[in-house]
Amino acid sequence: MERRIIKDLLKSVKKEDIGEIINVKGWVRTKRGNKNIAFIALNDGSIIHNIQIVVDLANFDEELMKLITTGSCISANGKLVESVGQGQNVEIQATEIHVYGTADAETYPLQKKGHSLEFLREIAHLRPRTNTFGAVLRIRHAMSYALHKYYNDNGFYYLHTPIITGSDAEGAGAMFRVTTLDAKNPPLTEEGHVNHAEDFFGKETNLTVSGQLEAELGAMALSKVYTFGPTFRAENSNTPRHLAEFWMNEPEVAFNEIKENMDLAEDFIKYLITYALENCMDDIEFLNNMYDKELIERLNFVINNDFVRLAYTEAIEILEKSEQKFEFPVSWGVDLQSEHERYLVEKHFKKPVILTDYPKDIKAFYMKQNDDGKTVRAMDVLFPKIGEIIGGSQREEDLDKLKNRIAEMGIPEKDVWWYLDTRRFGTAPHSGFGLGFERLILFVTGMANIRDVIPFPRTPMNAEF
Repeated sequence: MERRIIKDLLKSVKKEDIGEIINVKGWVRTKRGNKNIAFIALNDGSIIHNIQIVVDLANFDEELMKLITTGSCISANGKLVESVGQGQNVEIQATEIHVYGTADAETYPLQKKGHSLEFLREIAHLRPRTNTFGAVLRIRHAMSYALHKYYNDNGFYYLHTPIITGSDAEGAGAMFRVTTLDAKNPPLTEEGHVNHAEDFFGKETNLTVSGQLEAELGAMALSKVYTFGPTFRAENSNTPRHLAEFWMNEPEVAFNEIKENMDLAEDFIKYLITYALENCMDDIEFLNNMYDKELIERLNFVINNDFVRLAYTEAIEILEKSEQKFEFPVSWGVDLQSEHERYLVEKHFKKPVILTDYPKDIKAFYMKQNDDGKTVRAMDVLFPKIGEIIGGSQREEDLDKLKNRIAEMGIPEKDVWWYLDTRRFGTAPHSGFGLGFERLILFVTGMANIRDVIPFPRTPMNAEF
């Protein structure tokens, strides 16, 4: 008998299905009842809601029923009927049950409800079976799909950029090294340094921190490209906002200047959030009720407001005049902290904000320099509760200016000769931005810790699963 998906039965059951014998498969969330009847709540991961299986115990072997506990996996055949109870439209009157896998009630970690998120991080291999993480992972899937759909529908090409790289796009230096050299006895140069000429790639290589530089190369031929893949930062940070492995989305568009870049970012992020509200509402409502009572209101806040566009210098003036007590002092030239960004969004403007024209000394080498010689055409999109969710810029297309900036920052020109070639041969204005995908999922789910929006978080001293 063909298996039926529980989501389809609960959301779009057909009248002609009522009374039919059907099959469902999934994991038992709860089993309750009395000596005559049992009620099994079954979930197959397709939806946050369970379907109820009603079991007349007189028709089933007692030993079989003992095997059915929270966490066990079963296949059930039965008649689909209209439910007389509240909470679901249909239920199944069981005629046959097969147990695929048992879950010992004494040792199954999810036998009881109410586990803390901290505890669930220790069993990341099982936490997708909870309502919370089932909801988060379904939303994560929906946002991945919506991301690709948006770009495809708007004429972008998906560019697969390398995970192993010889460049540090951000200049931060916190990178994971990739090598095949003997860790205990590496070959050395005459000066006593590790001789990377004998390594697999013949040079020092690392896991990528960004696909942006390669995306720029693609945009200089295909006009509109985007990347979406894992990136890595070897920062020894245990904050709720940092991961060692995370996913980045980076569009890059030839001929876009800073205004068009801001337009794209605003349209893109509103599209994603609208998609979530239209397609993930069951999961969002659950998370709203369980974790963040203002979640749905905040999502609507973003899509219903035009984003304020504000120069960094003006933002500093607003913050200095705010009489707000900040943990980190504010002055022109400092990199804004989350508390500053959230003040602008949540208290001053009460709208999402796009900040532009940052001091060049706190931004990357590739950003286009303004005529004032002090600022660059950077842009950050700021959201309530989370602060920066998107960071981007118009890129410097002038070869001489770019070479001077590279020299100022001490970057060897021989390491980025290929990047400079795009300015030597047919240079053009172009812009792009980066969306930290987990930051997006944090915002859409209302979760407070970034480790709870990725299936298997990679953080310092944690690579278990």
